[in-house]
Amino acid sequence: MLKQYLNFKLSQKLSPQQIQLMKLIQLPTQAFEQRISQEMNENPALEGGKEEAEKFDEDINDDYQDDYDEGTEVIEAEINVDDYLSDDETPSYKLSAKNYSADDEETNMPYASGTSFNQHLLQQLNTYRFTEDEKEIAKFLVGSVDESGYIRRELADIVDDLAFTQNVYTDESKVEKVLKVVQELDPAGVGARDLQECLELQLVRKEQTPSVALATSIIENAFDHFSKKHYKKLIAKFDITEDQLRDAINEIEHLNPKPGGAVSSGTRMTEHVVPDFAIKIVDGKLELTLNGRNAPELHVSREYTNMLKGYKESKDKSKSQKDAVMFIKQKLDAAKWFIDAIKQRQQTLFVTMNAIMHRQEEYFLTGDERNLRPMILKDIADKIDMDISTVSRVANSKYVDTPYGTRLIKDFFSESMKNDQGEDVSTKEIKKILEITIGEENKRKPLTDDKLAKILKEKGYPIARRTVAKYREQLDLPVARLRKEI
Repeated sequence: MLKQYLNFKLSQKLSPQQIQLMKLIQLPTQAFEQRISQEMNENPALEGGKEEAEKFDEDINDDYQDDYDEGTEVIEAEINVDDYLSDDETPSYKLSAKNYSADDEETNMPYASGTSFNQHLLQQLNTYRFTEDEKEIAKFLVGSVDESGYIRRELADIVDDLAFTQNVYTDESKVEKVLKVVQELDPAGVGARDLQECLELQLVRKEQTPSVALATSIIENAFDHFSKKHYKKLIAKFDITEDQLRDAINEIEHLNPKPGGAVSSGTRMTEHVVPDFAIKIVDGKLELTLNGRNAPELHVSREYTNMLKGYKESKDKSKSQKDAVMFIKQKLDAAKWFIDAIKQRQQTLFVTMNAIMHRQEEYFLTGDERNLRPMILKDIADKIDMDISTVSRVANSKYVDTPYGTRLIKDFFSESMKNDQGEDVSTKEIKKILEITIGEENKRKPLTDDKLAKILKEKGYPIARRTVAKYREQLDLPVARLRKEI
């Protein structure tokens, strides 16, 4: 049985233009430039650069419904061509997104290509004599070396892979024999299977002084004591003085635990960060600028204007002409919407960053992280009267060039905690003080988390030991035992 119901529903939907704006706001500078290029390729009515010819009126007929049915004749009144044509001299700034001067910084970063780490090793193999099978094994081993310079696979697995993928049937002893040759390649330590072997390979190539000899013995016979910094046990085991141990440890500390990093870091693809904003100190005051690459010059194509003129002046308007005008109108609308979205993007970015800059004014003037104020997304959203999601889109993907380096905007946000005076302080301020305290400690007797908690409490930051441990881990600082030095 069919029944009818009356249902009231309140809903909110985003228009396509709003969705487009949100997507544009989220894009960083480089991705934004690619998006503009894509839009210009897809929409021939959108052009870049300055427009010296006639301009369009900025107002468009937003209320027009594009529900044209192909079988229904288009009435001329539905397309008001005059809305897209203008004989008056409309200033170019109304239809071009431009708010920067010619002397603004706009740098194009060159990309350097070079030899990869594995290619660097393969080139060295050509200086050795191998049999056909040994050559294939050596190439396979080099291909198994990771970016750090290690081979982290078991020899048995490598033997199986050689049989299945390279049709080379061998055994572990032969693979290990070839591995010894691979471990002679530069940089020293490459081809090691663990850190201990990596350090041993580097020590063997050093001049064999008493300190190097002792360092080699420590790595080979007491690596566990060394890694855990049990210095007293090392002194007792090798019957040495504290000075001798210090010299040996100094030799080890000058070794490279990631030998591949020295080569691969210079050849891997580098992602260049293009700051979206720049903050400068001028006469003791902060000055904010938006990267000029976020403000491109765009205008609507003159050719499309002429098409509409031709349609308006023609007496006999065929159905194909009307279809063409509908297509032109669609592209013109899309072009104007896109230009308008870019303007709104610029305004949103500038307003948001300006609010952040004034909130953290003391930090930007001094560069001291202890001056960072507690700040969450809601604080800025309330300040600029925008949604939290909009502020989040700006903060999570944008960078700002400051006198103290280029920083991700979201790094300026932090939770707040109460100090002993009941004032709200930033967790970043506490982390900075913790980092300074650890940096100034006596490395012979490093401070435990309990002692660090007491020191912070004395400085007016009453936080628990587990909170100290959490902050210390976030700062990538080891526990007291591993910070100990002799």
